[in-house]
Amino acid sequence: MAMIKKSISVTEQQNAWIQSQLASGQFATDSEVIRAAIRMKQRQQDELEYLRGRLEAARRSGLVDQSPEEMLAEFKAELKRDATV
Repeated sequence: MAMIKKSISVTEQQNAWIQSQLASGQFATDSEVIRAAIRMKQRQQDELEYLRGRLEAARRSGLVDQSPEEMLAEFKAELKRDATV
């Protein structure tokens, strides 16, 4: 995948966190830490869109015996089990 160079600014607190991640040995560069954080945010958004879609489909169907909270718990369990989103 082609890389695009970006210049970003972070707070002192964010920089300290990035440095702690580097010190942990999990990452070799600042860029790796930031890319991992972006991937995590992308996954969270994908999961949220999936959950909202499932809840909306259930609401539209009108054939639901579960509360929204019960459905959400079920859909989250599906995400964990399937790990497809």
